[in-house]
Amino acid sequence: MDRLRQDVSPYMEWAKLSSSARYNLAGSGVLDCSLSELGVDPAKLEISDSCPYGYAPLLERLAAKTQAPQECLVYTLGTSMANYLALSALVERGDEVLVEKPTYDPLLAILHHLGARVSRFERRFEKGFRLGLGELERRITPQTKLIALCNLHNPSSALADESTVRRIGEMAAAVGARVLVDEVYLEAMFDQPWRSAFHLGNNFVVTSSLTKAYGLSGIRCGWVLAPPELAQRMWQLVDITYGIAAHPAEQIAVAALDQLDRLRTRARALLATNRVLVNDFLARRKDLDCEPSVQGTTVFPRLRAGRVSDLFEVLRTRFETSVVPGEFFEAPQHFRLGLGGATETLRTGLERLGAALDVLARKSA
Repeated sequence: MDRLRQDVSPYMEWAKLSSSARYNLAGSGVLDCSLSELGVDPAKLEISDSCPYGYAPLLERLAAKTQAPQECLVYTLGTSMANYLALSALVERGDEVLVEKPTYDPLLAILHHLGARVSRFERRFEKGFRLGLGELERRITPQTKLIALCNLHNPSSALADESTVRRIGEMAAAVGARVLVDEVYLEAMFDQPWRSAFHLGNNFVVTSSLTKAYGLSGIRCGWVLAPPELAQRMWQLVDITYGIAAHPAEQIAVAALDQLDRLRTRARALLATNRVLVNDFLARRKDLDCEPSVQGTTVFPRLRAGRVSDLFEVLRTRFETSVVPGEFFEAPQHFRLGLGGATETLRTGLERLGAALDVLARKSA
């Protein structure tokens, strides 16, 4: 792959080809469910159905879940495709788009592919990666067409509360801009009531999916919430990209949505157990800086001394363990660690991460 191109995603290439390990802490979602756990009989799945613009039972359930009118709902192949469709409908070549930093690498790749003029506003480590409205206000210009952010923040899992997101919408509206909010990790806020930013104003567009919070990555059940005219444009973009969704995946998504409460209970229990392990590990490691995890499926520690690239090499080659180097999030002194995997894998992976940190410390001494 041409590393000089900006409209490619180095992170996604790495995640697909180089992230696997015996003890994989690089994942950002909850441990996948099996068909048997969902109670789906493969013999009852159909190959196709006459659903050119969305499978009606699935659209009905997504509309009920999101409390959005169906004319504002676009079903997509996961959040990644949702982001591609949304940005393609919102941004034209030369438009100014404000994007948080650090951010999820494919968002930038899509914007570069579309020919946008990308400007940045910082989420600062010293402030727990929380959104700074003053910083954002200084970066907005009369030319700003769109503000793009993730809530929960990827990679840190920092939460932007409703009042903060609403204020961002007001700031955007003052210059005629829209706000795109990727809410895929907000789905993992099981113990705190929340509602989608879509309901905060007509200049909000939201993307999300069942992928990260419920252990359903393989069915690619994603969606966009947008005003009807934008939703119609996105359906037209579906026509010239993948055409229609895979119908068996739509059927499985219906089954999952019908038992989402049970899937929430499963994910909540797993994350609660694993969060204790991660927070205990972080509290004991004086070579890492990181606030305790309180929500989400990832943390983003900063290595106090040494290089994360050296840590990653030791971790992979000597301890068969993987995390995500922070360079993929424009923060090379950090790494992202997922806490949604199997508990024993996480427990052993953390032990090996600690051992790798000790090796790095000895080398630096």
